[in-house]
Amino acid sequence: MNPYRILVVDDEEDLCEILQFNLETEGYQVDVAYSAEEALKKNITDYNLLLLDVMMGEMSGFKMARALRENPATASTPIIFLTAKDSETDRLTGFNIGADDYISKPFSIREVLARVKAVIRRVENKKTVVAVEQLTYETLVMFLGNKKVLLDGVEIPFTKKEYEILRLFLENKNRVFSRDEMLTRVWSDEVIVLDRTIDVNITRLRKKIGPYGKNIVTRLGYGYCFEE
Repeated sequence: MNPYRILVVDDEEDLCEILQFNLETEGYQVDVAYSAEEALKKNITDYNLLLLDVMMGEMSGFKMARALRENPATASTPIIFLTAKDSETDRLTGFNIGADDYISKPFSIREVLARVKAVIRRVENKKTVVAVEQLTYETLVMFLGNKKVLLDGVEIPFTKKEYEILRLFLENKNRVFSRDEMLTRVWSDEVIVLDRTIDVNITRLRKKIGPYGKNIVTRLGYGYCFEE
């Protein structure tokens, strides 16, 4: 079973049934809503992708998409617009709102399936890149690009060595590092480093990361580790 969940939002019930059948045949989990109002009663964060008609009742697909983009919880939910409105202005409006794709009616089911796969693949690739660019543990986040550390969304000032120690721990959770290993990895550019230097940096690091300081555990006779 495909783990991806898709919500189809269109006031044409027959079209919803066709899309649901074909997407489910491909292994997707699919729900339908026959209006934007009905769709917004659902938990949008449960879905990996929305197929959204533009021309519907009181609330249009464009209006619904704007509401989703203004909500931080749904701002990044992928959206593919399905619509008979095929002018350049309409397409630009859709993309400016934040559409991931725009499919004009009438369309072939094969085209829809291909575009759904493409959008999901693009989103997953983006997630992979983000995962590589940051290290996280609950509300503790390290950004590898700009070397910032956030705790509960607030930036914490770190020295270069403190940053490198925390990165070492978060990249290797539950692994014990001896003093010699830490000296080699973190202080490789320095000739003489006292054992006490490691202890001092660990103490400062524990204080700076607040409630997660207790996760940095001392293994007597072995070294330090970050326990989950």
